[in-house]
Amino acid sequence: MNETSWGTPPSAGFRGSTDRGPSSAALSAGPLHEAGVAAQTRPMPIVPSSGGDQDDRDQGAAHLRGPLFRDEQEPDIRPQDPAPVPASPESPKAGKKSAGRDLRAAIGVGVGLGAVILASLFIYKPVFLGVIVIAVVVGLWELTSRLAERKSIRAPLVPLAVGGAAMVIAGYASGAEGAWVAVAFTALAVLVWRMTESPDDYLKDVTAGIFAAFYVPFLATFVALMLAAGDGAWRVLTFLILTVVSDTGAYAVGWKFGKRKLAPRISPGKTREGLVGAVAFAMVAGALCMQFLIDDGVWWQGLLLGLAVAVSATLGDLGESMIKRDLGIKDMGALLPGHGGIMDRLDSLLPTAPVVWLLLVVFVGSA
Repeated sequence: MNETSWGTPPSAGFRGSTDRGPSSAALSAGPLHEAGVAAQTRPMPIVPSSGGDQDDRDQGAAHLRGPLFRDEQEPDIRPQDPAPVPASPESPKAGKKSAGRDLRAAIGVGVGLGAVILASLFIYKPVFLGVIVIAVVVGLWELTSRLAERKSIRAPLVPLAVGGAAMVIAGYASGAEGAWVAVAFTALAVLVWRMTESPDDYLKDVTAGIFAAFYVPFLATFVALMLAAGDGAWRVLTFLILTVVSDTGAYAVGWKFGKRKLAPRISPGKTREGLVGAVAFAMVAGALCMQFLIDDGVWWQGLLLGLAVAVSATLGDLGESMIKRDLGIKDMGALLPGHGGIMDRLDSLLPTAPVVWLLLVVFVGSA
């Protein structure tokens, strides 16, 4: 049956015989309708027989299938709901805070670095001095590389690396006077080295080079000055403990309770609650270190030392965040999995070194 209408009454404008015999199937396809009269149709499912298309006159009637003509159930062809997919155990829950880094890798790298530092610090001091020099040279390489990539500033690395190593060694061997002499010669070497290239951007390049010399090796020299004291290993250990505890307190308290931003335009992740945690943790650690690790130290001196460390470490972290934001980068490097680069670990240590050195000299002397 080819019609798209079923049982159209004569009043609807059907012309022709009303006989429903077999010959009615031979009429031309589709009924005729009077002008202006809408067709009254009702859709009907038509399924052709499996034997192919045959003329209705040969069959005597149209082959019709479906529940309208047979006592059979229409198969349920509605799409089935897909089976529920179990939630992946690795997918984070909504609203759960994320640390933003691979904590497992960060902890592993931190433990490894700590073991190297402690072993070199208490076994043979010159080995630890070599660790400082390596950290300085790698930090200078990261800093000058990022300046060249992001700002097209070509701070000369060779005189900076040689002069930085000289600062650290001179500070350990000859004290503050030797360090200052090394600083002066490093600045002069940067100026002369850059003269071998085009004068374009000379002022910008040498200014960045002198900044790098003060920012990385000069501040690191104060660690060598602490190491040179008779109880230098314990002074350096106190410096490292307080800085790490301050960072840990800021992270833990800020992650758990942080709501109010400390410096949203510089480092959106830092909060005022985290700063309070840094101060509290560092003051407690400072009191314990001064009482039990430093000769002639008193616990209340440790409270002041911890407070100063928390402030300087936070400012150092914000300072490097300012540099990275200006450069448009997240990390200074990728040498340390879970941490970033060497400079990303030195950001709070470098400005804290002169603070700890000075307060320890004031509290217990420089011997």
